[in-house]
Amino acid sequence: MSWSIFMLFLATFISSLEQSVSISAGSQRAILRAISNNQDGEKPDFGVELNATNFDTVLKDTPAPYAIVEFFAHWSVYYESILLQPHYEKVARLFNGADASHPGIILMTRVDCALTINSNLCDKFSVKHYPMLLWGPPKKFVGSGWDPKQENSEIRSIENGRTADILLGWINKQLGSSYGFDDGKYENEHLQKNFSDPAQIATAIYDVEEATSTAFGIILDHKMIRSGTRASLIKFLQLLVAHHPSKRCRKGSADILVDFDNLCPSEILSVNNEEADSCSKKGALGNYQICGKEVPRGYWMYCRGSKNDTRGFSCGLWVLLHSLSIRVEDGESNMAFRTTCDFIHNFFICEECRQHFYDMCSSVPNPFKKARDYALWLWRAHNKVNERLKKDEASLGTGDPEFPKVIWPSKQLCPSCYLNPGEKSKENSKIEWNEDEVFKFLVSYYGKELVNLYKEKELQAVGGTEKTVNEELVASTNAVVVPLGAALAIAVASCAFGALACFWRSQQKNRKYKYLHSLKNI
Repeated sequence: MSWSIFMLFLATFISSLEQSVSISAGSQRAILRAISNNQDGEKPDFGVELNATNFDTVLKDTPAPYAIVEFFAHWSVYYESILLQPHYEKVARLFNGADASHPGIILMTRVDCALTINSNLCDKFSVKHYPMLLWGPPKKFVGSGWDPKQENSEIRSIENGRTADILLGWINKQLGSSYGFDDGKYENEHLQKNFSDPAQIATAIYDVEEATSTAFGIILDHKMIRSGTRASLIKFLQLLVAHHPSKRCRKGSADILVDFDNLCPSEILSVNNEEADSCSKKGALGNYQICGKEVPRGYWMYCRGSKNDTRGFSCGLWVLLHSLSIRVEDGESNMAFRTTCDFIHNFFICEECRQHFYDMCSSVPNPFKKARDYALWLWRAHNKVNERLKKDEASLGTGDPEFPKVIWPSKQLCPSCYLNPGEKSKENSKIEWNEDEVFKFLVSYYGKELVNLYKEKELQAVGGTEKTVNEELVASTNAVVVPLGAALAIAVASCAFGALACFWRSQQKNRKYKYLHSLKNI
């Protein structure tokens, strides 16, 4: 490949990386993560403070399906000190913050209408008295307003929320839940259990981000980047840059990959033949957020278990691996397989799990030539893991009673995946699968369905970019699509998603990256 052609390819790729939307300083914090105690020893505020500059952004970004916005005036002594604020905070601490009993269900916020900056915002929502509480889906507040005379509005006024008991009772009535102030973490949860509804996977996009960030954090915390594992991590980052279903994780992975040789030089690892502080959380690498400032949030959505120690990270990681498997092209399939196997073998912290996965990888006799074959292999591997864990959990009593390990997908979720969907399953009987239908299901479930909610919220907030979910899938499946199709195919086949990353690594020591950084910081 000539130098000029490669530079054109390089520039086109970088310009295709998603530009981040500028966010005000107030909304850059992870709104549903830890709410820090201030230095004066005062109690923290659990209701998230919003204003006209961050209102749309925060409500657009939240994974919570519901929001309460409290419009108040800070000059009201009655509100601040005597009665109302303490009651609102008592409810908010159930849903907001790192120690919330039920995180990710309701985003509880407040807007101070006494501040001039919020005057127009409060007028848009017809605020005539203080405090005024509005309830609704977060996206319905974005770029919108509210009129009490408006019919069929999904935003509703909470007429009486003046005590914590009354407000929580109102919430429980709306959700059909029974949340209480004495609930522990995830105790008494209102969980999604309709396994026949494929749309439920949409909330897992947040879990994929959470799992990606958690995995990166574990690697740094345990100083797992060594001379023998460094190349494996670089290849996995290349895979994430090209095919991660989340925009912010694709961009964050690219940021790390661009600077990786400076952050974690191979020479240091080669000399010591062990981990180096510069390649751990203590070094500059620890300052990078692989999925942006808002992640990790500290909780799970689709992958939440009925107990605090079930599902979570392992579920989110499986969703990530499946979503990657259906996004790679045929020519990338075997490299994606090897990259995934090496990543799990080198960086998954559960020794037994790691060995079982490595054994399944080692049993594959021939290289994959089709993306379909790789996606189906991963699906079979997941079911094998579920079968093994089902026996282990039954003997140890460690399973989640609300989410038992089952062969997947179920007949309710994908009846066409079964050759005999009407036949009742028998204990230990072998299921006859229609693998063409299984593959179609995987592509839809971990493709369009997975990014649907994420994309819908983005379109709502950014003001209507006319980009469909299908186009988003194309963007993540072919993240390096350029006019140089033939040259790209050769590069990808020979360098694992990766002519770009190979070029970066080989050139980082010889030239400055003003051009790269100016582009990625647009």
